[in-house]
Amino acid sequence: MPEKAEVRHTLSETQARQLATVTKTIPMMQEITPRWLAAFLQWVPVEAGTYRVNKVIPATDESRTVECSPGQEIDLPEVYVDYDEKPREYTVCAVTTVLDLQTRISDLYRSPHDQIKEQLRLVIEKIKERQESELINNRGYGLLNNTDPSMRIKTRTGPPTPDDFDELIAKVWKEPSFFLAHPRALAAFERECTRRGVPPPTVTLFGNPFVTWRGIPIVPSNKLAIKGEKTNVILVRTGEKKQGAVGLFQPGLPGEVSPSLSVRFMGINHRAIASYLISLYCSLAILTEDAVGVLEGVKVDYYHEYK
Repeated sequence: MPEKAEVRHTLSETQARQLATVTKTIPMMQEITPRWLAAFLQWVPVEAGTYRVNKVIPATDESRTVECSPGQEIDLPEVYVDYDEKPREYTVCAVTTVLDLQTRISDLYRSPHDQIKEQLRLVIEKIKERQESELINNRGYGLLNNTDPSMRIKTRTGPPTPDDFDELIAKVWKEPSFFLAHPRALAAFERECTRRGVPPPTVTLFGNPFVTWRGIPIVPSNKLAIKGEKTNVILVRTGEKKQGAVGLFQPGLPGEVSPSLSVRFMGINHRAIASYLISLYCSLAILTEDAVGVLEGVKVDYYHEYK
């Protein structure tokens, strides 16, 4: 005997959903990170896209340049400071892309979230992620590739220990501003601190907690690569007054939506596709050799056994 069909006397949930309004979020993208490096750096506006770093040539004879409490019969020393005749110039670089969007799509599907606005937001997030990576890894101006060889040290045993961090501070000892480390390197450092019974304190900056060492915040960034379970940790002094590292940006761009970031409408082609040019102009300059130090060969996969 066939089973009798269920007799319903009320509207089913499945049927009711046909008339219901679904609450929708804006698009979520896992690749978005806090990008703390841009917040911790000091930024300098650049005119005409070029930034020149003038430096002093060390004097060859420093035996007698300044006298302290000179005698009456001693001639005062004569001295001047010689400038580098070929200072380095940094050109602001562009991180850029073009967004294409079918106008029919943007016209018909613009509620409750505007397609153009959301597409631009996500592309800008991608560009800012690339900006942080370039500030660290760019061969021409990035922190990692432009650190002076004399400012590079290696870990004593592999894992990042408090001793290694202290050695790095000894290199960048003139008012260091922050460490920069991959989250796994930060976790490895915390394990070493726990092993030694010296858990690092935290401090709240920009409304968020940061682990510190010797009062210096450790800024996490996943743009520091891990290769063979090894990475690097960077210590930075920032600011022009401190002769540190500074970020460079180009102000007053056409279509500027935030400092050095512009969005410009490029028109609609014969296929009804609208195009938008998104550009972010930035660079970085290390003003003196001792402004940045790198701890190399940091192992991130070492764990202790506690009994």
